[in-house]
Amino acid sequence: MDIFFADPSEVPLPPDEVRIQVLNAEPWPDGQRVRITLEVDPFQKRPSAEIEIKNQAGQTVAAVSVIETMDRKMEFNMHLREKESGGTYQISAVLYYSESEQTEGDEVPPQKVTEVDHKNTSFVII
Repeated sequence: MDIFFADPSEVPLPPDEVRIQVLNAEPWPDGQRVRITLEVDPFQKRPSAEIEIKNQAGQTVAAVSVIETMDRKMEFNMHLREKESGGTYQISAVLYYSESEQTEGDEVPPQKVTEVDHKNTSFVII
């Protein structure tokens, strides 16, 4: 598969060298949504990612899965699933690759997941 990037000076990296470059969170004024920016290195093979937001009590209040992205720079809004928002929130992003292992017959092949990077950050809603 050929993947082309806008900047010819960016050299696509093999899966084990791809890293998260940017993980930012910007809460919306309503306190219920958060704009997430995730940027990764140029890649040869499309990576997947899991992003999770936890509140001060450590409960997951938002999560998203990105499966084999075609873009290195991603932006999306996550909605916080709690009635009253506020305080400090933790965001974790995990970048990984998954491969199906071959099996015989009609069995569903198990997925082999290889984590290549993770990054954490936080934000505050007043």
